[in-house]
Amino acid sequence: MTHSAPSLDTIASEQDAFERARDAFAKKPRQMTMILARELNVPEATIVRAMPEGMSTELNAERWEEILGSFEAMGEVHVIVSNASVTIESVGAFGGFSKAGGFFNVQGNGLDMHIRHTQLHSVFAVRKPSHLDGHDTLSVQFFDARGTAAFKVFLTFGGSDPSGERELQFSSLVEKFALS
Repeated sequence: MTHSAPSLDTIASEQDAFERARDAFAKKPRQMTMILARELNVPEATIVRAMPEGMSTELNAERWEEILGSFEAMGEVHVIVSNASVTIESVGAFGGFSKAGGFFNVQGNGLDMHIRHTQLHSVFAVRKPSHLDGHDTLSVQFFDARGTAAFKVFLTFGGSDPSGERELQFSSLVEKFALS
């Protein structure tokens, strides 16, 4: 497969989208990234990538299976899957991992996911104020090649500040899987 270098117009357009995303996020840091992406007509991954340093860390997407496996020890998490028609939120624990028919399966306590892992392209660890109450959320967000969110795993979802244990789990995950 041959890849051509992006054109100068494409690079300028991507830079413009990044700058607009950074500005929009700075003005509305509590806004859901999905909403900001829709308002700016840019991929949601562009919003996440444009967050200030320390709020978003790109992880090594090639290690997606290890990342998913690390959630098992974290116990209960909040998973969100959203598309153009519906959003579903589920609370449960990762586990019961298997592969079959092109899927990576998660069948833990309260979670039943069938992930088309070949579609996962980028992964970010995100620390962001909750759109609900401003308390920090800690999440790991998985995106496809178009920059559309595949699913998001929230270690905390607002309501209160993250516990010391969750902070440690999150920082350990970031340290272990950050893109070098």
